[in-house]
Amino acid sequence: MTTATNGAGTRTGARTRVFLTGATGNWGRATLREFRERGDRFSVTALVLPTERDRAALEQFSDMENLDVVWGDLTDPAAVERCVADADIILHVGAVVSPLADQHPELARKVNIGSMRNIIRAVKNQPDPSRIKVVGVGSVAETGNRVVPHHWGRVGDPIRVSTFDEYGQTKVIAERELVDSGLPRWAWLRQTGIFHPDMLTIRDPIMTHSTLDGVMEWVSVEDSARLLANICEPDVPEEFWGGIYNIGGGDPWRLTNWELQAAIAHALGVKDIRRWYDRNWFATGNFHGHWYTDSDRLQALVPFRQDTFPEALSRAVGSLPPAVKSAGKVPGWLIKHLVMKPLTRQPRGTMHAIRSGNPTEINAHFGSLANWQSIGDWSTFQPPTPHPTPVLLDHGYDEARKPSEWTKTDYSSAAEFRGGQLLTQNIAPGQYTTPIAWRCAFGHAFDASPRLVLTAGHWCPTCVADTASYPDQAARNPFLAQLIQATEQPVHAAAAGSAAGYATAEPLTR
Repeated sequence: MTTATNGAGTRTGARTRVFLTGATGNWGRATLREFRERGDRFSVTALVLPTERDRAALEQFSDMENLDVVWGDLTDPAAVERCVADADIILHVGAVVSPLADQHPELARKVNIGSMRNIIRAVKNQPDPSRIKVVGVGSVAETGNRVVPHHWGRVGDPIRVSTFDEYGQTKVIAERELVDSGLPRWAWLRQTGIFHPDMLTIRDPIMTHSTLDGVMEWVSVEDSARLLANICEPDVPEEFWGGIYNIGGGDPWRLTNWELQAAIAHALGVKDIRRWYDRNWFATGNFHGHWYTDSDRLQALVPFRQDTFPEALSRAVGSLPPAVKSAGKVPGWLIKHLVMKPLTRQPRGTMHAIRSGNPTEINAHFGSLANWQSIGDWSTFQPPTPHPTPVLLDHGYDEARKPSEWTKTDYSSAAEFRGGQLLTQNIAPGQYTTPIAWRCAFGHAFDASPRLVLTAGHWCPTCVADTASYPDQAARNPFLAQLIQATEQPVHAAAAGSAAGYATAEPLTR
């Protein structure tokens, strides 16, 4: 490993030059390990904050001869441009994620949005922007909480972020920036829950934000790293570029949140995880996660899946310190009252909301105080069994038509299904990557490419940021109304036919 302070090193033979951000995180370090094994084909430049923690995280790569570390900040345009200038491909993994993003939303916006803008600007400043490929990373948090019967989803479903989820909001904006950047070669990956060993040691109030009846299609950190490295190989098909994809492990990784809890507990020797918690500590809505109907698409283009959940869980447990491995030997009541209960009472915890009487937080986690009071204890709990057959949402246009065949009619249809209208009138056939003008049902005018709206599920940027008004928006937006419980919010008459069969018991405010 070499280090630099004012540059990104020198070009190395015929190796593909990779600029990696977020190298000291779990996914980033796994990606470095993958590239270490491909040293004959790749050289890696990592832009890393010069903190004690980050320096320590890179110590294991001190012998990695194809790694060049540049100490700097993603929010510094000059530092980013130095790294971009020497790159063939950019893997932008770095971000401020939850729970840190929840605690410091201003920092999350500065880093997650600002870094994406810095990268886009730096690529455009190069003599030949088409030479550099950009891979941006988003999140399943962009599409918010999904429950039965909409525990299945795909790219193009409504962008709709849970209340208080600043991380999800920043990724929505960053995705919008890249998709409509005009850069010649890019891809956006919406990452799901990454299963890694450190997950088993998390002690944060966010633990009980995850709903017991929710689902997630997980992926291992090793497979995620393999994906990024494989994207940099020369045999990636050209059709991959310009796409938005869900990362997921496929069918073996489609778990309910309860199954995940129970499996981890069993692996640690805990006979009954319910002894660690009261049932009403867990939120009943407003988290995120769903199973994907389209994650196999990414696997087909860039094969990366090798892990199974049992294998990854076994590896994770094997890497834990003895004190954590022996959790099953500790009396459940001790963990419950000395560890878990205090966590739920910390700021951002579900029981902190109840104890403080904060209606916004209570509604966020449970829909209402009355809902929380009616949850009951474990004696009435039934493990969730979501239906294995996917139910698809209507995207409001003829999806059988290729984007190159889209016309003004397709765009108008999509706009009307979202309760709005198409403002741009002069549109050439096949013009789907250039931003055009739209108006939402609330009168907000905005620019977005048809690809961003039809393919990626984006709509009004003002409305998506106003999570408290999602039920009101759904009353005018049939596209969004598919994810609103009919008894919570009346659906506009124009939406009733389009949204038939798509009601859900999910509260949308938290």
